[in-house]
Amino acid sequence: MSDPVLVAAVLDGLVDPWRSGIMQRALIEVVLLGVAGGLLGCWIVWGSLSYSAEALPHAMFPGLVGAALLGVPLVVGGTAGLLVAGLLIAAVARVPTLDRDTSISVVFTSMFGLGTLMALAPETPPGVSELLFGDVLGVTTGDLLVAGGLTVAVLIALRVLHPRLVATTFDREGARAFGVVPGVVDVALVVLIAVATLICVSALGNLFVAATLVAPAATARLLGRRVVPTMFLAAGVAIASGIGGLLLSYHAGIAAGASIAGVTVLVYLVLAAVATLTRHGLGLRARASAAR
Repeated sequence: MSDPVLVAAVLDGLVDPWRSGIMQRALIEVVLLGVAGGLLGCWIVWGSLSYSAEALPHAMFPGLVGAALLGVPLVVGGTAGLLVAGLLIAAVARVPTLDRDTSISVVFTSMFGLGTLMALAPETPPGVSELLFGDVLGVTTGDLLVAGGLTVAVLIALRVLHPRLVATTFDREGARAFGVVPGVVDVALVVLIAVATLICVSALGNLFVAATLVAPAATARLLGRRVVPTMFLAAGVAIASGIGGLLLSYHAGIAAGASIAGVTVLVYLVLAAVATLTRHGLGLRARASAAR
């Protein structure tokens, strides 16, 4: 095969998927997820809230499934799930033999188990199980409008909270001197994580939300040094990984949500390995120079 033919085949493989309306809507959804998840994910990583990003979708899951079964908006079910989880945590925390972290873990695991049983029960309509695994190729125009609205809300909130997030994340004690209440900022960030979960869950499913929120930001932190450029880099990584996942799903015939999560994590692992090897090589050269 000559080079021009090879180039044409590669270009066709990259362009052909986007001729489909299904893939076009999936692409828009991936861009929205990348923008919201990438920017917010940086604050999750900097604030060491990766566990919260993993646990919150689990806590919301029974509410999301219940909302889907009742035909009410997912935001209503997600909010109800979080409220129930908060009440259960408060109740379980009163058990003398359990510390707070254990109480939270017990509640979130139980909530996720309950939601999974509800989603996979034989009498449950098949479409509800997509909340567990996602269906980015099945998003509708209505889904895109909801995701777009929630993404705009997240962006506005991040812009308003930016100075407070910087102060609280990087100098928690000093933030109080400027009138910033770290606890309030923490609650606001958790609320934004919950909103981002609602954006992600219909497309990627409950199982892959954390990968979308955390992995691109972790990747960007390997490369970025300043706050704002790192945030934009995280969004770029999330979008590029999402597009790569869609292409992999299209050509390999595998689940789109899993493909996107897999590519996103793979990008992080590769860059983390390169960064580790680079630091190791620099360290060896530095020691060799010192030995001379």
